[in-house]
Amino acid sequence: MGFTVKSEAHGDRIYPGQIIEYSLKPMLGIKVYWMTEITHVQENSFFVDEQRYGPYSLWHHQHHFKPVPGGVEMTDIIHYRIPLGWLGDLANALFVRRKLDALFAYRTDIIPRKLYP
Repeated sequence: MGFTVKSEAHGDRIYPGQIIEYSLKPMLGIKVYWMTEITHVQENSFFVDEQRYGPYSLWHHQHHFKPVPGGVEMTDIIHYRIPLGWLGDLANALFVRRKLDALFAYRTDIIPRKLYP
């Protein structure tokens, strides 16, 4: 999806109120601007990002972390809505959901490789 973080990090930890800006190319190579805000943080347990500007009419993403033998289990809970009513529902059924599933499958695959090369 051509997902790129555009904003600079401010410190080495996330914090409530932190704004993160991205560019992505969700379809047909068209670049889209996206801004999220970290709204909740409980260190070593979870954090939440919510869209402030971007392609969704709703984006609420919970990232949960649980210590397990040999590492950390990550769980994502995502609530989102595509704009444009039934057209958005159709787009979601045809390709948006699949792109999101592919994005999170990629993340599931790449994170262990980055953490444990």
